[in-house]
Amino acid sequence: MPFTRPTLTALQALVAADIAAEVGGADALLRFSSLGATGRAQAGLANLHYGYLDWIAKQAVPFTCTDEFLEGWAALKSVLRQPAQAAAGQVKFLGAAGAPIPLGAGVVRSDGTPFVTTAAAVLGVDGTAVIPVAAVPDPTGLTGAFGNTAKGATMTLAQSIAGVQSNGVVDAEMKGGADLESNDSLRSRMLIAYQQAPQGGGRTDYESWAKGAPGVTRAWCKANGFGLGTVVIFVMMDELRAASNGFPIGADGVAAAEPRGVVAAGDQLAVADHVFALQAAVGLVYIAAPAPFLVDLQIAGLPVALLDSVKAAVSDVLTVQGAPGGTISFGAIWSAIANVAAGNFFTPSPVTDIVCPAGHLPVLGQITFVGG
Repeated sequence: MPFTRPTLTALQALVAADIAAEVGGADALLRFSSLGATGRAQAGLANLHYGYLDWIAKQAVPFTCTDEFLEGWAALKSVLRQPAQAAAGQVKFLGAAGAPIPLGAGVVRSDGTPFVTTAAAVLGVDGTAVIPVAAVPDPTGLTGAFGNTAKGATMTLAQSIAGVQSNGVVDAEMKGGADLESNDSLRSRMLIAYQQAPQGGGRTDYESWAKGAPGVTRAWCKANGFGLGTVVIFVMMDELRAASNGFPIGADGVAAAEPRGVVAAGDQLAVADHVFALQAAVGLVYIAAPAPFLVDLQIAGLPVALLDSVKAAVSDVLTVQGAPGGTISFGAIWSAIANVAAGNFFTPSPVTDIVCPAGHLPVLGQITFVGG
């Protein structure tokens, strides 16, 4: 049976009872007595020991460990925490023709986020130059999704350069920034590795390999998806590509070192190159982004105040149970709505299961409340 950790109050009472039993006299546990103070200190120390033992117990098993202990348990199964990724893009500067912008020049976003040029450039005859930049790691060593910047945002040179205007604009969206993988995400991948033994290129192997690529949160493997002998892995990047509902940005295809197919681009290429180093030698592996399949619902009987809660609940079901070409039961959608309906009677429509076309992933479209 589980061990119940005593509270600090219970420990204080236990120590006080022991002192009272062992020391004669009615004054032993008065508020300012030395014995009373000693007893409270002893109870506090015991409480700290119980807390430390609790922490040790959590780190001693894979399913509750955290931080460096989690990384250690995961490494035993060759599952490594996905590192933070720096955002990168292009910035346009104006100035005098022929003015140089050196490699490594500092560039600062309007909110103070630092970037650095990753190549040298010279302003052309039209007085413009488009130069690639990347986010600079912060003092903690993380870069993260905070560096992703929309096209048109203002960027300023950290130090003035002769012949170049200080202010520039983001010419191509800065993307690719991803935060250090969270404990929950790493633990999920680790537990799958413990539960599913490697099969030398089985379906779960390909899915695990894809999830090990930076930014990938979900993956599904389809055998012979692009013809006999091919393996298609559909991937999603729910955090890195939150602005696009988690769908990767790029073109479907194979790894750069794979000569038998069309090379992928963007996010798909990064995942393909990662999987190529791990995959079975025979299979021709394609990395693909599923197409969104919008799910629209109409709900009668609920107050409009519950709209946001209903959206969040239905989105969770689509995220957890959705798969390219898969089916989500109407009962799962109904249960999600009922959990936030606060006892209100409601009537959703349609009342059929959600069946996604091949290669499509369900995404919440529009929820309309009628008569709420």
